[in-house]
Amino acid sequence: MTTENRVTIESLDQEGRGVARIEGKVIFIEGALTGEIVSYSSYRKKPSFELAQVTQIHKFSSMRVQPKCKHFGVCGGCSMQHLDERAQVAVKQRILEDTLWHIGKVKAETIMRPIYGQTWGYRERARISVKHVIKKGKTLVGFHEKRSSFVADMQSCEILAPKIAALLPLLAELVSGLSIRDRLPQIEVAVGEQVDALVLRVMDPPTSADETALRAFADKHDIQFWLQSKGPETIVPFHPLDAPALSYSLPEFGITMPFAPSEFTQVNSALNRVMISRAMRLLDPQPGERIADFFCGLGNFTLPIAKSGAEVLGIEGSDALVARARQNAVTNGLAGNTKFAAMNLFEMTEAAFAQLGIFDKLLIDPPRDGALELVKSLGGDNAPHRIVYVSCNPATLARDAAELVQRGYVLKSAGVMNMFPHTSHVESIAVFEKAIT
Repeated sequence: MTTENRVTIESLDQEGRGVARIEGKVIFIEGALTGEIVSYSSYRKKPSFELAQVTQIHKFSSMRVQPKCKHFGVCGGCSMQHLDERAQVAVKQRILEDTLWHIGKVKAETIMRPIYGQTWGYRERARISVKHVIKKGKTLVGFHEKRSSFVADMQSCEILAPKIAALLPLLAELVSGLSIRDRLPQIEVAVGEQVDALVLRVMDPPTSADETALRAFADKHDIQFWLQSKGPETIVPFHPLDAPALSYSLPEFGITMPFAPSEFTQVNSALNRVMISRAMRLLDPQPGERIADFFCGLGNFTLPIAKSGAEVLGIEGSDALVARARQNAVTNGLAGNTKFAAMNLFEMTEAAFAQLGIFDKLLIDPPRDGALELVKSLGGDNAPHRIVYVSCNPATLARDAAELVQRGYVLKSAGVMNMFPHTSHVESIAVFEKAIT
């Protein structure tokens, strides 16, 4: 049983929901914006908070815009299309600053200008769900609906790379005609500069007729199909086998980065270039310096750092990614001043860090869990004097920032990068310097 109330929205939370308060209770309202007066319907109630969705807007925010995507509100892929694009970034900047203070009790000396990029058609990596629905007599290919395991009935997507977005209904039609349509739950998208790869998660092998249909589709739409029968290690190219390798480039540094569909790359290649450019200016690597790139992946930051002439050690938890990074260094003529190693950075200790030697600077680009054990291992007079920290989670950045400040660092600057427009995802970059004593 739901109830309706009328409230004024005070702010937006980290999920892009409107925040209101009634008699000390916090109400998180999907679809509401700061300053609006709305009625809402609660779908989850707890003693200290409620989750709700807006049912009527009585006073509109000047920042409200018409969502571009016709599936917005049903599809769970985006949460902020109803908010002006510049206002989205301002909200994310406020979330970053508030989180740094409330969790880490730290403030940046300087707030950097946000990094913007294209706001539509930017997404080049995605996992798209597939479901054949007998009752509807059709196959659905798209993202999940909000708060649901159901697949949204999508004919288009405004944030996916345009070529891939246009294929959604065609892929649905293709899968509908396959014998394994009930055994194909996911399509992973990897857009490269010379080829677009679609990885089909096939729980049963395709028949010869299925294979013929897949080959014809790939040829007609100029894409490459890969098949995945079990875990990521089973991903293999299917057709065409002579397609170019997946890759992206960093023209500012003269670097080309080959990658496999299963290997992590940023979803927004254009903003990735801008992010790397800013990170390099902030890190300011110099010839002769010794720099570590932690959570280095396939070398996204390692190789641009190496271009400066610095000696770079890239460390990553995955042996496969380390092998890829090492090969990318060779491909780009940077094997001479780069080294790579596989280590579990979530179990780093002061002793293990000391064994790596002395570094002038660090670049840290962890997953959402952050890098707490790594930053706790930085101690003594040999600690690097500058750290550039790239974060995809303000909460763990704030936690790690507090630890770094306790260890004698100063948070010099921080700012957001709008890597995921129209979503609540907050990507940020921060610079720490060792305090002079």
